[in-house]
Amino acid sequence: MRLAGLAPFGIAALAVAACGPRTPCSGHQFDRLSRYSLPYVGHWIVARGDTLTFPDAPAMSDRFRLTDIVLDTVTVLADRECIFRGQIVFRAPRAETLAVSWFGQPEHAIVSGWPAELGPFAGLSLTWSGKDSVSGAILMDSKLGVQAKPGMTAQFVAGRAGRQRLSSPP
Repeated sequence: MRLAGLAPFGIAALAVAACGPRTPCSGHQFDRLSRYSLPYVGHWIVARGDTLTFPDAPAMSDRFRLTDIVLDTVTVLADRECIFRGQIVFRAPRAETLAVSWFGQPEHAIVSGWPAELGPFAGLSLTWSGKDSVSGAILMDSKLGVQAKPGMTAQFVAGRAGRQRLSSPP
């Protein structure tokens, strides 16, 4: 009989737990993020890219050669937000593949997660430049003391792996 008196408390506890916070990888917000991100999913090959010049740090200039961007649909939690996993591949200064995170928005995709020891980079911004190509820019991290001057960003064009040619000329 004593258990019958506790039943309302048990039901209330279950109701609170059921209405509690869900995983950030479900619900309306994540569905919208997924919908904006899906067009960018895939393996992108960099066809051409600008060199990057740092007038105040010539040793950093022209140091990086980005070759591939791989955007996956596997999710990862970052600061209680659900985003996607990916990789960026460099040929120089050394052959290296970096694990990154990314998400899409209606007008572009943002790729982040560069280690600070590589330089003052915050990540990449990708926008559509044709039905099978994206153009991108390397983003600077102002928290590391670098103030990007106009024209200082390095831009690139990438096409989907396995395609014969890009819709926008390199």
